Amino acid sequence: MTKVSGIPVGIFRQYDVRGIVDRDLTPHVATALGRAYANFLDKRKKNGAVAVGRDNRPSGPALRDALVEGLTSAGRDVVDIGVVPTPLLYWSLHHVGVVGGIQITGSHNPPEYNGFKLSVGPASLHGDEIQELYTLTSVDAKSGRRGNVKESEVIDAYIDDIAKRIGKLKRSVKAVYDCGNGAGALVAARLFDRLGVKGRGLFCESDGTFPNHHPDPTVPENLEDLIKAVKHDKAEVGIAFDGDADRIGVVDDAGKIIWGDRILILYAQDVLARTGKGQPIIFDVKCSQALPDAITRFGGRPIMWKTGHSLIKDKMKELHAPVAGEMSGHMFFAEGFYGHDDALYGAARLLRIVADSGKTVRQLLADVPDFVSTPEIRIEVPEEQKFDIVKRAVAHFKSVHDVIDVDGVRVLFGDGWGLIRASNTQPVLVARYEALTEKRLSEIRGEMEGWLRSQGVRL
Repeated sequence: MTKVSGIPVGIFRQYDVRGIVDRDLTPHVATALGRAYANFLDKRKKNGAVAVGRDNRPSGPALRDALVEGLTSAGRDVVDIGVVPTPLLYWSLHHVGVVGGIQITGSHNPPEYNGFKLSVGPASLHGDEIQELYTLTSVDAKSGRRGNVKESEVIDAYIDDIAKRIGKLKRSVKAVYDCGNGAGALVAARLFDRLGVKGRGLFCESDGTFPNHHPDPTVPENLEDLIKAVKHDKAEVGIAFDGDADRIGVVDDAGKIIWGDRILILYAQDVLARTGKGQPIIFDVKCSQALPDAITRFGGRPIMWKTGHSLIKDKMKELHAPVAGEMSGHMFFAEGFYGHDDALYGAARLLRIVADSGKTVRQLLADVPDFVSTPEIRIEVPEEQKFDIVKRAVAHFKSVHDVIDVDGVRVLFGDGWGLIRASNTQPVLVARYEALTEKRLSEIRGEMEGWLRSQGVRL
């Protein structure tokens, strides 16, 4: 792995800086990143303090101290908002008088990982901006003064803001929520109590070693405890959070997992009914065809876009979309909120939809067809080959089928579709297939995987 000043380039990824603590991520790296970020702001004449938060992983305090040393040694004042879910760092960008912010978080990754999500103003850094930060780690950020550090407790004010925006639920909704011992545990119970939710929480003790199950609601086995609790309690809905509470998982009253594309259907129907038809609703290329069909039926404009929370947020801002979402459970809200992904706010908004409608999630989605689909399939390929394979896939399938190529190639078969795209964060191709029947699904998958094999890809 190539290094500058002992810093591995591979941890500077598409959307964040991320790696294994004490191997890739060390205090030296955190200090260098703090100086680089200060230099990045200086180059853009962004004068002011920087918010710093962290999730509850055991490696957080040491990385926080080192990051703050880098920032203050380069002359930047720091507003330390403490141990918080990632959405509270995004929220603080609008409330604590800063020009940018850095959240120390490993997100949904295993406990040995940690990382940094960086923002300037309300915009998340990504792509070339992250690579510029890597270059700047080798440049001294000199300052005539040392920055100051002050602490700011934001959880109470955040809960007040969400409770005011959502309001007391019109009826008591019986829910179970699973914090997975992640940072969401610091907020969820208090927030739901303010809203008048009737129910209970699972694994609401903050413990960044995640002793009960891994906090990634996109993996079915991580939802087993929630499913059991929903059935046992006869709850109307179950809600799960990932490790830093920027992604949501949902289980209906029958214990069925409701994936991200179907969650977005609920938000889209609500916002279009309340604020007017004709608005764009943005979603990523991995989502079911049921989603754009539903958006069209509700009077919205479905916009398929690239996977990645930073890319979705940019597209939302460009098109003035009220809501957006990803298959992964990142849900974004501009109407009535700030435009970023926030699973805690998303949960509150979902509970309001359920309370107002008088229906369960299952009843609200009863008329949405269940197509036959695969989960996300990850195919390991060499990092240096993945984008070239996708480029060839676009050219090949475009010659024989209609395709959407905003992010890889989504091949449209009329009665189904298949997707091949390159992961922006790992040396893998991501594939997914959907059709009206199992037989047709097998045929579509067979055609696309047959082409992959012809290119030397091992499946």
